[in-house]
Amino acid sequence: MKVRVRYAKLGKVRFLSHRDLARILERAVRRAGLPVAYSQGFSPRARLHFGLALSTGYESLAEYFDIDLEPEHSDLPDVAQVGPLLQPCLPTGVIVDASELLADGTPSLQDAVTSSTWEFLLPSSLHDHAVLTATEMLDATELPVDLVRKSKQVREDLRPLLLSLEADLIPQGSLLTVELGTKPRSVRPAELLAAMRLPEHPLRVVRTHQWIQSDGERSEPIELAAPSPHASVRAS
Repeated sequence: MKVRVRYAKLGKVRFLSHRDLARILERAVRRAGLPVAYSQGFSPRARLHFGLALSTGYESLAEYFDIDLEPEHSDLPDVAQVGPLLQPCLPTGVIVDASELLADGTPSLQDAVTSSTWEFLLPSSLHDHAVLTATEMLDATELPVDLVRKSKQVREDLRPLLLSLEADLIPQGSLLTVELGTKPRSVRPAELLAAMRLPEHPLRVVRTHQWIQSDGERSEPIELAAPSPHASVRAS
């Protein structure tokens, strides 16, 4: 029995690394009394499965992890109660939004997610540059960049993974919204900012969506009601 959990990571908790947050979620599952299944071997671990890592310092409205539960346990919770059981065991800023029972054979998050949508909040003084650069990048047929992979410098083309890019001027500054592909590999937000000649550390970075393809249609691993425009800018 596998349950998928959707949660947000907002505020100061963004400075926790992916590995640190994974340990916190594992402890929360135990403290909540969920009958999690364990791996075999000398050092059994709770069977939790995480999606694409979120870089330290970034926030998110759409993070996920899967929990393997013991199907024969005498006290299995209703799937709708997984979130309420977990929430009191989590730090401020980690907010469980929904949980869902997965059908047998559902692909893992690592395999299923094909793209992510990001929002970058920039100073308004950079808006004109962001608009011009976004137009140039979308018009380009190639975007070769030099990256470091496993301590080696490689040249890759970012254009096939740049699915959409736009800049809007809002009261808080310039909001850059971009969808980046994850196959055959993910584009790191910092790599996109470098390619656009923008500061490596904008005012704020938020992952707003992760997308999967199923039967030719795009959806989220767990869909919520559509938020109001630029909800991530106001989230705290």
